[in-house]
Amino acid sequence: MKQAIRSDMTLLDIVSAHEQTIETFHRYDEQAGVCLCCTALFDTVEAVASAYQLDLGALMVDLNQAASQA
Repeated sequence: MKQAIRSDMTLLDIVSAHEQTIETFHRYDEQAGVCLCCTALFDTVEAVASAYQLDLGALMVDLNQAASQA
């Protein structure tokens, strides 16, 4: 079983282990004002949420839901 997504994981680690989360990150691009997978691939989810004023809790729920649909 694949590991659950944690806020201290980098976007690269997440999309590498759970390809289906790319779509989730794309849904947050407009709110962030940038392509997250293009500009923040080596940052942690927590750092990305803070830098782009995203709701970390909601992002984590969305990412884990996407990851569980593998």
